[in-house]
Amino acid sequence: MRTYPKFYITPKGEKAARRGHPWVYGEEVTKVEGSYENGDLVDVLTAKGNYVGTGFVNDHSKIRVRLLSNNANDKFDEAFWERRLRYAIAYRRVVMPGADFKCCRLIFGEADQFPGLTVDRFNDLLVTQTLSLGIEKRKNLLFPLLVKILRDEGEDIKGLYERNDVNIRLKEGLTMGQGFYELPGLNTPSSALTTIVENGLVYEVNVENGQKTGFFLDQKYNRQSVARISKDRHVLDCFTHTGSFGLNAAKGGAASVTAVDISEAAVQMANLNAAKNGVAEIFHAEQADVFELLTKLVAAKDHTYDFVILDPPAFTKSRSTVRNATKGYREINTLAMKLLPRGGFLATCSCSHFMTAELFETMLKEAATEAGVSLRQVEVRQQAPDHPASWNVPETFYLKFYIFQVV
Repeated sequence: MRTYPKFYITPKGEKAARRGHPWVYGEEVTKVEGSYENGDLVDVLTAKGNYVGTGFVNDHSKIRVRLLSNNANDKFDEAFWERRLRYAIAYRRVVMPGADFKCCRLIFGEADQFPGLTVDRFNDLLVTQTLSLGIEKRKNLLFPLLVKILRDEGEDIKGLYERNDVNIRLKEGLTMGQGFYELPGLNTPSSALTTIVENGLVYEVNVENGQKTGFFLDQKYNRQSVARISKDRHVLDCFTHTGSFGLNAAKGGAASVTAVDISEAAVQMANLNAAKNGVAEIFHAEQADVFELLTKLVAAKDHTYDFVILDPPAFTKSRSTVRNATKGYREINTLAMKLLPRGGFLATCSCSHFMTAELFETMLKEAATEAGVSLRQVEVRQQAPDHPASWNVPETFYLKFYIFQVV
């Protein structure tokens, strides 16, 4: 006899859930039986009372139930969560072998069946971001258990830092904040700084103040693709952040790398990273507005650069702003194509789920037409496999990465 409150849903909601999508929206709930508190587990049923799944409820959220399981025999005890954690870790050991396992995403929310939870590993520190009330209420079970599993497997984990400084938590009825989580049996680290090695390059990561959780791990293997074709090229790395694409280009044998970012702090970090990796002679980061710089270079007919990298922040975070975002993407890509000489290379990407691959490719065709060039596709990629894209959850498809030769 199941004791969870019952949430009956519409045929539309049932159809989505049967296809494997884990979100039940508020308007899809038609009837509720039983009392509950937000963050509790509830059963989701069809209009006829057939079992669909079990998940976390939250009346504060547009996503009223986040499904965890469609197995009516599951017991959501410590053993259940340990199996899920071990499964996620085992997957990363396969797809991120060796040194890559020391800086990777260990848990990617719904793609790992942990609704609203992100866990990144930066060497000896874990960084979490919790965006669902159900996980928040169970973190005192999950976080120590995760660290214990890793340490038992021989991994040197010294601390866990929570980066809950995002506005989306407010929509879940959660408060914002950040800081070290007190792990039983471990001293809290005195510093939020750590060092990682990615693709043979050394970076200092600040998990307290860095972007997102401290460092963008999803472009790891895309950076390798850039390195492979950088030899003897003059590279312009736009929106460089910590310099990672440009540094990979330098490591790949680039003749010169100019890295650009609007943030002075990012520029300073990029130059420090260049010095740390012994490429300061060919790598130079400078503060500039990318749109203004590209416009100026095109106007001057400056064809110094034969490899341009565009890794902008998400220009759109909702469907309502996609049209304006498309204009921004088209403008910078058109400028980059005009800037490049015949035979030059362009690496370009979008990290927004709402800017779909179809929309992005349409934009690139329009940009090429406007620039008066043809594009020869070299490679198409997405986020690294530690950020797995679940075909049941379109929202997990977000990073589009293309390399073209301009002909």
